[in-house]
Amino acid sequence: MDSYYAATTAYQFEFPQLTGEETADICIIGAGYTGLSSALHLAERGYRVILLEAETPAFGASGRNGGHVGIGQRADQEDLEERFGKDAATLLWEMGLEAVGTVKSLIHRHDIKCDLKHGDVHLAHKRKLCADLEHEIEFLSKRYNFEEMEYINADRLTDFVGSDTFYGGLWDKVSCHLHPLNYALGLTKAAVDAGVKIYQHSRVESYGGAPLRVKTAQGSVVTSELILACNAYIEHLEPRINGNIMPINNFVIATEPLSAELAKSLIPKDTSLADSRFVINYWRLSADNRLIFGGGENYRRNFPADIKGFVRKYMLEIYPQLANTAIDYGWGGTLAITMNRLPDFGRIQDNIWYMQGYSGHGVPTATFAGKLVAEAISGKLERFDLMSQLSNSKFPGGTLLRWPGMVAGMLYYSLRDRL
Repeated sequence: MDSYYAATTAYQFEFPQLTGEETADICIIGAGYTGLSSALHLAERGYRVILLEAETPAFGASGRNGGHVGIGQRADQEDLEERFGKDAATLLWEMGLEAVGTVKSLIHRHDIKCDLKHGDVHLAHKRKLCADLEHEIEFLSKRYNFEEMEYINADRLTDFVGSDTFYGGLWDKVSCHLHPLNYALGLTKAAVDAGVKIYQHSRVESYGGAPLRVKTAQGSVVTSELILACNAYIEHLEPRINGNIMPINNFVIATEPLSAELAKSLIPKDTSLADSRFVINYWRLSADNRLIFGGGENYRRNFPADIKGFVRKYMLEIYPQLANTAIDYGWGGTLAITMNRLPDFGRIQDNIWYMQGYSGHGVPTATFAGKLVAEAISGKLERFDLMSQLSNSKFPGGTLLRWPGMVAGMLYYSLRDRL
């Protein structure tokens, strides 16, 4: 895809197609963040790992997303306490922090060139939502001793965003942002250096048996353990978990390079930013001072014919001063959401593991999923099992009727965003 990320990649790889029969301790299907992190963490524990990718590494959402790396879970922390109890919620909070820490650690440990920057600002697009941001800061401070958030009142907003469309904000000093494709390809290099065998253009057609045999058109892998890391691309490969998620499409644009003065006026502290809409807008500056802006989504198989125009209107609602700024790139990606917006972890049988449904929180959560499954396969199951008990429900109507139901629901929330 003609994305800014693909045009500025720091890594180039070419892996063979699987032919013939191979053996491995662990076979992983899917070379996005989930599969790459799983492969790296398992190889570092001494396992023989083969990673199969239908296209090329980071072909899907891992190479196309907005590049935001946020703490916490996708669900509200206070809500997690009410649903799962304080002990489980505390562990989830700690794992959310550890997930971001894991991303930062991998970047530093493997010297991944991905333009890592720090800080995120969450902006209230309605005045009444400011109280929610203040409450969140107070709740996390009192209940979790977390002091790395700061409320931004209206008088200080110009220190963080060059727009007059917001009423308040939450400055999160721990979250970060990065070049997502270069991060994924940096993980690819680290995995290969650790001994992982990667085969691209090797779409898995079936698997089963004892021992497990994973089959592609030209070859097969005999393995003791299998990890499904396909996320939104699982489709017909595994019907038993496909209905747990809904694939949706998000879209991103990149402007022409901006002057240093203009770039700083848009995002003075060079943080990532997102607003409080249900269908959120999210944006940040690239290393070369382009505005990377994500906005809008659809729930069809196809992307809009004019992605640049589709997203540009959302950008101009926040930054009308960019009306004459050229849009150099526009691209889309498919991600997977769950009914309750919490990730979907589990096992289909004792030796078939899966992690999916990151609901827009994929950079840290998918990376951390790889760390957790490596722990679990090595015998430490507690944290993986907690994630697998987050009670995800299948979408009503199965894979056929989930699409019209989602469209109706999202249209309702899109209308609420504007009221």
